[in-house]
Amino acid sequence: MKRINNFLIFAVLLTLFVACNNKKTEVSDLDKLRNSNNAKSYPAVQMDSMQAINSITKQKVQELLDLSTLYLSGNRNTEIDTVIYSQMESYFHKPDSLTFKRLLTELDSLKVKSVKVNNLNVYKEFYKKDTLDYARFNVEYFDGKNKSLGNFEKNAQYILLSTSKLKKEFKFYFLDFYSKPIKKDSTSVGVTK
Repeated sequence: MKRINNFLIFAVLLTLFVACNNKKTEVSDLDKLRNSNNAKSYPAVQMDSMQAINSITKQKVQELLDLSTLYLSGNRNTEIDTVIYSQMESYFHKPDSLTFKRLLTELDSLKVKSVKVNNLNVYKEFYKKDTLDYARFNVEYFDGKNKSLGNFEKNAQYILLSTSKLKKEFKFYFLDFYSKPIKKDSTSVGVTK
């Protein structure tokens, strides 16, 4: 009887030990980005053009913000940081030295470690004879302890460039990130006294 009791106690303890050590660890978005191979980045479900543009824009915004936080977490002077920075530049049509200034300054000043994009909507603005494509979205910043630093509404201007007329393929580029939409000036051009 004593042997059976010891065996039952041992079995219960072993079951509890296995159950406690069998917790699943969730992979962070940053780790997913590091290990992604871009093989299946777009859903295979049929969408209309606005849904597709919304989905692609949200993905590109999230990827650029993830790369930015990854870049800021490094020393900014190593080879991998150079690769990350050049990858960030590939998201822009004509990147220059001021392209990331607003973005990196804001993320660095708040000590952001991760970002989540919410409520992204694309819209068009008409300026003179041009149609400008914008995305308005909310971003939630998180610190190193995964504590929310707040939600912020941001804008980004983007462009879709046709790569092949036969296949209807497009390349997505940002023209300006964290931009302010163009506001029409209420004063007319003329002589002021």
